[in-house]
Amino acid sequence: MSKKERITVQGIEITVISEKNIDYICLTDMVKAQEGEDHIRNWMRNRNTLEYLGAWEMLHNPAFKGVEFDTFLHEAGSNRFNMTPRKWIETTDAIGMISQSGRNGGTYAHKDIAFEFGSWLSPVFKLYLITEYQRLKEAENNPVLGEWNVKRVLSKVNYTLHTDAVRDFIVPKIDVEREKAYAYADEADMLNLALWSCTAKQWREANPEYAKKGLNIRDTASINELVVLANLESFNAELLKRDMDKPTRYACLHEMAERQLTRLNAIDAQKGFRKLEAKKL
Repeated sequence: MSKKERITVQGIEITVISEKNIDYICLTDMVKAQEGEDHIRNWMRNRNTLEYLGAWEMLHNPAFKGVEFDTFLHEAGSNRFNMTPRKWIETTDAIGMISQSGRNGGTYAHKDIAFEFGSWLSPVFKLYLITEYQRLKEAENNPVLGEWNVKRVLSKVNYTLHTDAVRDFIVPKIDVEREKAYAYADEADMLNLALWSCTAKQWREANPEYAKKGLNIRDTASINELVVLANLESFNAELLKRDMDKPTRYACLHEMAERQLTRLNAIDAQKGFRKLEAKKL
């Protein structure tokens, strides 16, 4: 059974299937908002397209029928010439394209061919197609990186709970209006100190090369650190509701951070670090 995944390119959802560990991208999806299969047939009638398809098959397909291909190439360009994916596949034994019938059917092509079709549609579309396909492959080849993104989202969600607690339980107690704006950053830095033993400013000063690229201390955190951070944000929000003073809260948070991070790193060492290069700095 084919493995099926989807990518979104300029608002268009495109199916990617895997047959024997080879990826095929759905050409039908790429033009479903336009002329559909007519677009694909018009592309395949083009002599340059046939030359490309034939060259690809000769490179990758020992069973490719070159004589039949030469016949098509000779006829290409004439008004009566017509080419469809199924005709191409059945006549030449091509493997670079797949034609599926039925409700969820369509024309699929090897990524090399799909990118060429994307370029015929629009060079800009091709660029976005390649980018999204590469993103899909990176997520598949590096599941830890994909999990890092999930944990980063989780920490952002809990950050909302944290800032709401600051707004409801700290800001009302501050008389000086100007200091109210610093309350949020102050509480966030307390979490940074509890987990990383430095403030956001201290981290930027120690890592100017990353700071110049718009990264902050949380962007470069490991998966385990993000898990602990999410827990700290939620726990601190609860401590604020209990009207606990800041020194006591910090002591509790620091102890919690050390205990949880040590435990998580011991469970899975791989998730205790994250290579910055994975984000294409």
